[in-house]
Amino acid sequence: MKLRFGVDERPSWGAMLLYGLQWLMICIPVVLTSTFVAPAGETVFFTQKLFAVMGITMIAQALWGHRLPLVAGPAAVLLMGVLAAAGQGHDSSTIYPSMVVGGALIALLAACGALKHVQKIFTPRIVVSILVLISFTMSKPIVGMVFADAAHQGTALLFAFGCVIAMATANNLLRGVWKTMVVIIAMIFGSLIYYAATEFPTHFVTDSVPAQLLLADFNIDAGVVVAFLFCYIALLINEVGSVQSLGEFIEAEGMERRQKRGMILTGVMNILSGACGIVGPVDYSLSPGVVASTSCGSRYTIIPAAVAMIAIACVPDLVAILLTIPQPVMGVVLLYLMATQIAAGFHLMHESGASSTFKDGLVLGIPIMVTIILSFAPQTALAAIPSILRPIAGNGFVMGIIVVLLLEHLFLREKKKTE
Repeated sequence: MKLRFGVDERPSWGAMLLYGLQWLMICIPVVLTSTFVAPAGETVFFTQKLFAVMGITMIAQALWGHRLPLVAGPAAVLLMGVLAAAGQGHDSSTIYPSMVVGGALIALLAACGALKHVQKIFTPRIVVSILVLISFTMSKPIVGMVFADAAHQGTALLFAFGCVIAMATANNLLRGVWKTMVVIIAMIFGSLIYYAATEFPTHFVTDSVPAQLLLADFNIDAGVVVAFLFCYIALLINEVGSVQSLGEFIEAEGMERRQKRGMILTGVMNILSGACGIVGPVDYSLSPGVVASTSCGSRYTIIPAAVAMIAIACVPDLVAILLTIPQPVMGVVLLYLMATQIAAGFHLMHESGASSTFKDGLVLGIPIMVTIILSFAPQTALAAIPSILRPIAGNGFVMGIIVVLLLEHLFLREKKKTE
């Protein structure tokens, strides 16, 4: 593709600000749809820390890491790890230190050059499975968000159907810059429509817990750490795929070196995120669409958006205003984003031929069913699992990954052809 600006070219300041504004319109929803895991009474400051860390991550990656224009946001796989651990009674002092360990492992693997060996384990079927598992695991929190307003659940249901169809239609009809802004437009107009149908808020979100930049307590639970290590396996795949897809799209040189630096920095920023008690970052794979719509592949255009993210983080009143977006709207947006992830998985399955036989379908289907069952299993059933194994065996996403790895490489693996 012929680009107006290559990856290392620097547009004029005016052009950079315009391109940066478009990136910002994508970055804001990425953060806001991840705030549902904030500890009670800490939503505003939790969101401030998310904005700041994601902004710092994008600046560091654009200048010193993979040096590509990629949006960084809270990793969905880590959101699921937080939800699963919190559902089993673990608090921030146990959950987020596990991210510190996971981030350190990712950085170490990248620094030692072990990524190419780890990647061999992940066949196209496993990658497809992980993409789909993420979406299915997120279904439970999405249901909770869509029906969070107990007084208007019928309205929320009708709104969810209408809004998702409208977003999909807009994504199909819009072109260029507008196509990349479907989510932010849905948030703005969806909020106005929803509040018009119910009632407008009379106050902003406020914190009841004193602001705390770093975790006060660090507790290590072996089961939680192991569960998060599986989440970081998925994060590794996500990161490699995002960097590789954009690098190939804009024909960037030295991709192996970019991958290594980018992964090391991702690991370091996950260590920082865990220490701050927030969900760690990963690069999102939506960036090629933005580059295609603007014909601008310059890594410098992401910096104004990142600086704006840090500026937003410094204004708690502005963050509180952004958090007035109703939970049902957040849930619908998250539903749409997870649907696009399933679509990406299906597309990859078709392109790679990952499911050409009934056996291939089982390798994909069984982990999905395991994930769904564990995600909606009653707490009494999960409580019957020994406490040391519960963070792993009670985590639907982690067990889905374990099952697909066992099926693909052991129980249903391809037989070597003999001559």
